[in-house]
Amino acid sequence: MTRHIFENGLAKLSYYKFGSGKQQMLCFHGFGMHGKQFKLLEQSLGTKYTFWGLDLFFHKQTTLKEQSLQAIKKGLSKHDLAAFIADFCKHEQIERFSVIGYSMGSHYATAVVEELAPMVDEYIVAAPSSIDPGKLTTYFSGNKTGNKILEKLVLSERTLINLLNLCKWLRLLDAGSRDILLKEINTPELRFNLYACFTYLRFLGTDEPRLIEMIENYNIKCIFIFGKHDRMYPPKIGKAFFAKLKKAEVVVLDEDHEMIGQNFINALSGVLL
Repeated sequence: MTRHIFENGLAKLSYYKFGSGKQQMLCFHGFGMHGKQFKLLEQSLGTKYTFWGLDLFFHKQTTLKEQSLQAIKKGLSKHDLAAFIADFCKHEQIERFSVIGYSMGSHYATAVVEELAPMVDEYIVAAPSSIDPGKLTTYFSGNKTGNKILEKLVLSERTLINLLNLCKWLRLLDAGSRDILLKEINTPELRFNLYACFTYLRFLGTDEPRLIEMIENYNIKCIFIFGKHDRMYPPKIGKAFFAKLKKAEVVVLDEDHEMIGQNFINALSGVLL
């Protein structure tokens, strides 16, 4: 695996390259993770794919060229994200690719399919919050009052901890998800990044009719992976959506939300090989 940097007018992107296959796959990690999250894929799929693991905005070494609070509140459009990904692909001479996204990363992957469908071969999302991000995420990201409350909350570590514990008690989060988020709020910088992720990415909500149209028009292979014990994004959230798709592979693992491990690799390899 090698680490690289790509820059354009929007951001300085840190990313990782692993695998040696002819097919290309762009990898979009979950909140609090990094571009190496899907490194395990190399062991069974590395001869079929070359993987590009991107450190997403407000994670690790990836930074916006303009990272002020005002710029973050302005938000990122799907069009601008697609232009950024298209520039990256041009830089790496990638003409076609598949996408894989986990949890927060499923929003990136879905927006790319909506905007760049002619370039996409496969669309793979795990714990796909893009199908239904949930009331809490929608409130803090898309509601003006909710976003202002979140802005105030990031100034107080204790208040955020109490909020996460309340969400666990209300079963809006499972214990694993709560623990992941707790690790991500122990410094002012990390709390700011939490606010930035909710706010900057709020325009990446799924346009269901457009997504379905792009999938069907360009014959994109779809794989949706859920954890049976995932309380945040359980399999049932996809029921109505899948009924509208002509064809999709749905995999349910005996896992909770934090599912990117050997069972995940084995199941995905079984579908792709």
